[in-house]
Amino acid sequence: MANPRVNRANRYARDVDAGRIDACRFVRLACQRHLDDLARERDKSFPYRFDRKTAEQYCRLVEQFPHVKGKWAGQPFLLQPWQLFILCCVFGWKRKSDGLRRFREMYVEVPRKNGKSQLSAAIGLLMAFVDGEPGAEVYSGATSEKQAWEVFRPARLMAEQADGFKDDIPVDIRAKAMFCHRTASKFEPLIGKPGDGASPHCAIIDEYHEHQTPDLYDTMKTGMGARTQPLQVVITTAGTNISGPCYDRRGHVVKVLEGMTDDDTLFGIIFTLDEDDDWTNLKNWRKANPNYGVSVFEDFLADRLREAKSQASRQNIIRCKHLNQWLNANTAWMNMVAWNKCADKTLSMDDFSGRPCWIGLDLANKVDITAMVILFRDGDTYTAFGRYYLAEETVWLPENTHYQSWAQEERIIVTPGAVTDFEFIKEDLRSMAEKFDIQEVAYDPWQAAQLASEMDQEGLPMVEMRQTVLNMSEPMKQLEASVLSGDFWFTGDPVLTWMASNVTAHFDAKDNIYPRKDRREAKIDGIVALIMAMGRAMLNQGPERSIYEERGVLFL
Repeated sequence: MANPRVNRANRYARDVDAGRIDACRFVRLACQRHLDDLARERDKSFPYRFDRKTAEQYCRLVEQFPHVKGKWAGQPFLLQPWQLFILCCVFGWKRKSDGLRRFREMYVEVPRKNGKSQLSAAIGLLMAFVDGEPGAEVYSGATSEKQAWEVFRPARLMAEQADGFKDDIPVDIRAKAMFCHRTASKFEPLIGKPGDGASPHCAIIDEYHEHQTPDLYDTMKTGMGARTQPLQVVITTAGTNISGPCYDRRGHVVKVLEGMTDDDTLFGIIFTLDEDDDWTNLKNWRKANPNYGVSVFEDFLADRLREAKSQASRQNIIRCKHLNQWLNANTAWMNMVAWNKCADKTLSMDDFSGRPCWIGLDLANKVDITAMVILFRDGDTYTAFGRYYLAEETVWLPENTHYQSWAQEERIIVTPGAVTDFEFIKEDLRSMAEKFDIQEVAYDPWQAAQLASEMDQEGLPMVEMRQTVLNMSEPMKQLEASVLSGDFWFTGDPVLTWMASNVTAHFDAKDNIYPRKDRREAKIDGIVALIMAMGRAMLNQGPERSIYEERGVLFL
C-alpha cells in the first residue's frame, strides 16, 4: 500500500471527525481543518498542497529511531495515529508557489506520559540533520538546565542507538551538542536566550507553560528570519499560569482552530476535556490522553483520579497534568476562564465621563506596586479600570521582566527613583475628580494616612476601610459571583488578570473569605483595591443607566 502512514493519519482525522474516536472539540477542529484543506487542495485559488510522499518519508524516518527509556527501550519508535496525524500535517503541507513548508509553527498540548519529549527529540534530529538545511541550527530551549535536557538527552540517545544514523549522516555526538560537520549543522540544548548571531532553523520549547515571559519564544522566532522554512515547536502540558505567555499563545491557537483568526503558518492541536465533561468519570480521561493503552494506562489514571478525589489540595494539579486542564494553583480563588470572558477591550473610561464611581486604593510600601481601581456600578453590573504605580528602580530589577514589558506598554505608571512617588497618585485622584462623580475613595490607613489626609483637605471623599476579614469578605464574594454571572466587566488588563490569578482564598470558621497570596512575588494589590471599591459600591443601591444600553456592545 502506498504511503501507509499517511493513510493512517488521514484515517485518524476522518475517525475523529465522524465521532468514531472520542476527542475534545479542539482535536475535532484540528482534524476538520486538515480534511477541509484536503478537499480544497485542487482548487487553484487554494495556495497549499499536501505532499503525501514527503509526509510519509518524515514519518518513516522518525520510526527508524528507537525508544530510549521505559519498557520499550531499544524497540522502534512506532508512531501512533495521533502522532502520525501531527507529523503528516506539519511536514506534508507545502506552498504551491515554491514547495516550501506551509507550517512554520506547531503547538501541541498533551498531558504527561503521552510521549511528547520523544516526539520532540525526533523532530529535532530530523530538522538538524535530515531536512536539507545548510548550517541548520536546532535548539532545545528552556528556562532551566533540567528542562532543556528533557528533549536533548533522549535525542542524543536516539542518535547514538539508531542503526547507521550517526555514521550515515554523519553526526558527531558530544556530551552537550551534536554536529554534522559536512553541512555545518548542530543540535544543542539552550538555557535562556541564544547568543547574538543565532539563526535557528528549528526551536523546540518544551513545557512552555513554565515560562514567565515570552522572551525565549520571541527571540527564537525573530532569529528565524534568514531561514526559508523554519519550524518553531511548542509541545507542552497545561499549566497554572493563566496570565503567562503559554496560555496567551494557546488562546491564539484556539482562535485559529475556531476560524476566528487566520494563520495558515500555525498548526495547533490541544488534547484535553470539553468544558461540560465530568472530570470525575474515568471514561473521559481517555479523551485527553491520546496514548491511552500505549504509554499511559487505565490503572495509572485511576490512581490519579482517586488521589484527586481524596485530596482536595492535589485536585487541580492532577487535572492540569493528566487532563490538560488549565487551572490555577491548588487554593486559587478566581475562575480565570470566567474572568477572561469578562474582558471587553473596547471599554474606555472616557465613556463613563460624569458618572458616579468608587475608587479603591491599595498603597503598598514605597518599593512595591501600588494599585488604584476605579469602579462604576450599574445596578448589578460592575465595570472596573485599574491603574498601577511602581518605582523605576524596582521595575528594572532583573527578575521583574513582566513589569518591564508592562511599563513599555504603558500599562503601569513608572515613577522616577528608588521609591514610588505618591504625588503621581494624588495627581491622578485630582484628575478623576474632574472627570467623574467620585462617591468615595476607600483606603487602608496603614500606608495611606498621610495621602488620605491631604486629599481630604482638597475635598475628595476619602473613606477609611481597613483590610479586615469583616470588611473584605462580602465584597470578595460579590466580585466572584459577578464574574461567574457575567455581571463584571474590565478592559482585559493583563496586570489585573495576573493579580486575579495570584489570589488564594482563605476561609475562616464562619465561612468568611479573605484574599491572600502564596508567594511574595505574586502580587494581588489590584484585586485588593477592586474588592475595596466594590465593598463601598455595594452600599449604594441607586439605579444607573448602563454604558452598554447607551452605546451597545462592540465586537472586535
